[in-house]
Amino acid sequence: MPDTIPPAADAPAKNTVVLATRNAGKIAELEALLAGFGVRVIGLDAFPEIGEIEETGRTFAENARLKARTVAQATGLVALADDSGLAVDALSGAPGVYSARYCGENATDATNNAKLLAALAGVPEAQRGCRFISVVAAIAPNGAESLAEGRWEGRVLDAPRGGGGFGYDPLFLDPELGRAAAELAPAEKNARSHRGRALRALLKDWPAFWAKAQARP
Repeated sequence: MPDTIPPAADAPAKNTVVLATRNAGKIAELEALLAGFGVRVIGLDAFPEIGEIEETGRTFAENARLKARTVAQATGLVALADDSGLAVDALSGAPGVYSARYCGENATDATNNAKLLAALAGVPEAQRGCRFISVVAAIAPNGAESLAEGRWEGRVLDAPRGGGGFGYDPLFLDPELGRAAAELAPAEKNARSHRGRALRALLKDWPAFWAKAQARP
């Protein structure tokens, strides 16, 4: 685990929340959802001293806690982390916690999507049910913790659609809207997404969590 980073003259203020990711898409989504809550949001790019955090958990919750706890202890700031992925019914819940590396350690969005399409080749539309799952963990250096989960039900398309979003968004159809996640504007996606739902659930408990986070250990 990384050593605590010594404070610098331009060190972040204590009202700063560190998002435990370098994924620009996730940072943008979560920053938009936290914008009105009175905290400054930064990502791991602000802390190059922190290397890659190995996701060794067997569940989304375990991985979210692991990442948030590591970053909180390394930075001395409240850390917020999510672990999320796509669970496909016809694949017994895969790729699940391995969504980001479904096609191996050097996977890209394109290779992951291609593998998913190949795995579902010939599977009829009625059996292509899936859901995005996100678990968001907020952990303070003093050990205060809050956890929330969100889900977004959908269906896997047979070809990519849309040019927005990231990850599996081009293959995820929202049946109620009849559009892929990659076809939604950012605000519209945040209103429906698994990550948006998880974070809104987390924010319901935020005042109580923040009070505990500021207490002395």
